[in-house]
Amino acid sequence: MDVTRQQMVLLLPRLRRFCLGLAGSRDFADDLTQATCERALSRIAQWKPGTRLDSWMFTIARSIWINEWRRRQTRGVEVDLDDAGAVLSSDGEKATEGAILLNRVMEHMKQLPDDQRQLLMLVCVEGFSYREAADVLGIQVGTVMSRLARARQKIRSLAMAADPVDAGTATGGEHDHA
Repeated sequence: MDVTRQQMVLLLPRLRRFCLGLAGSRDFADDLTQATCERALSRIAQWKPGTRLDSWMFTIARSIWINEWRRRQTRGVEVDLDDAGAVLSSDGEKATEGAILLNRVMEHMKQLPDDQRQLLMLVCVEGFSYREAADVLGIQVGTVMSRLARARQKIRSLAMAADPVDAGTATGGEHDHA
């Protein structure tokens, strides 16, 4: 297996996490991850060595997701099971609290516009810089900053409405990646 394919394999957990953030369901995220890998492998000659492989693959995933979203809009709404909280741990109380918080944040994220949710996944979950996220999404850095600010404020507002005591933990703090 060549080095690029090995890098793709190492990237799979992050790619799947990004796809889960886009798709909102594990089944669709798995399908999206697989489709992304298939497209990336079939078009590997289009990737420019020396550039970020993860950015290239995340861009492919986003493109496939947008196309699928458009196709699903013409078919109508699909009902999805809420499976985001399946968290296992040896510390039952801590795992339960973590699962509850994860479910709350995922529910809040589902209420965000797609562009804001994508940015939260790239910057807050995947650790992309604002510049890198802007490149993946094909937008300006200033747009990244304003969309992230609106997304964080929306999640904060939703968290405050749901539980004023725990609202501060729902956005993961104020760690910016400029």
